[in-house]
Amino acid sequence: MSAQKTTDKSDKIKGSIKEAIGKLVGDPKVEAEGKSQQKLLKSDVKPKATSKS
Repeated sequence: MSAQKTTDKSDKIKGSIKEAIGKLVGDPKVEAEGKSQQKLLKSDVKPKATSKS
């Protein structure tokens, strides 16, 4: 597994944990941070294809 995939997976897990903690303590800010952390994975950003003409 590449370092990028490992980092993305760990960030997703951290986001899930943060979201769960936010729900448990009733803090919508922490819950929202967890959700956004899960969505902002670097692997989701795809580079633009360049055409060679």
